[in-house]
Formats: sequence, structure tokens, C-alpha cells
Amino acid sequence: MPHLTLEYSANLDGRVDMPMLCGELSQAILDTGLFEHGAVRVRALRADTYAVADRVAENGFIDMSFRIGAGRTAEEKKRAGAAIFAAANAFLAPLFATPHFALSLEIREIDAELSWKNNAIHPRLRNK
Repeated sequence: MPHLTLEYSANLDGRVDMPMLCGELSQAILDTGLFEHGAVRVRALRADTYAVADRVAENGFIDMSFRIGAGRTAEEKKRAGAAIFAAANAFLAPLFATPHFALSLEIREIDAELSWKNNAIHPRLRNK
């Protein structure tokens, strides 16, 4: 159940290769060794309407929300968060050269009793 959702300001179009960023972050998640390959999802959602800080038009953001199932220690969750955040920071380093970009990450643990799933991808990848 590791799902990483990036919400980003529309003014990053043309400045950030979102498909490539999603791929980098997916690999960072897999490289932790904490999550099953068939469960990883990374998606980017563009925010067309937003107001950031002092509302200077150049201000942009990426807010990352990482939802995971229960069962990992606090240290494992911190390690996963640190790996994702480091990969994002490295990829987005050029944006930090300006005073107009903000990046955030939050990890949310899903209550298994309140989460329903049906995944046909798992059996295929488990049999490799």
C-alpha cells in the first residue's frame, strides 16, 4: 500500500519533468526494501489554482503525501521518508537555486480495518 501522491503548482510545468520525477521516486521507494514491488504507486496531480506564501507568481510547490499500510517500525518509516525526500531534493535541486520553491513530505499510516484493496498485479510479480 505504498502510494506517493505529489500535488504540485501548475507553474512548475516546463520546469520539472514530472514523469521522470515519479520514476525516480518510485525507484527510491523500492530501493528501501520495505515495500512490495506490485504495491508501489506514484502519481502527480497538478494544482491549477493556488496561493503560495506572498503570492509572487514564481512561487511554486510540491507537496508529497506517502500513504503506507501498518506494520513498519518508526525507524523504517523514517528511513523511507528520508530516502524519498533525499531523492526529491536531488532531482529538484535547480528549483532551490531560486527563492520561490517549497517541498514537503508527510507519511500517513493507513488503518487496515478501514482500507479495501483488490490487486491483480501482485500475483504476477510474486511469481517472477
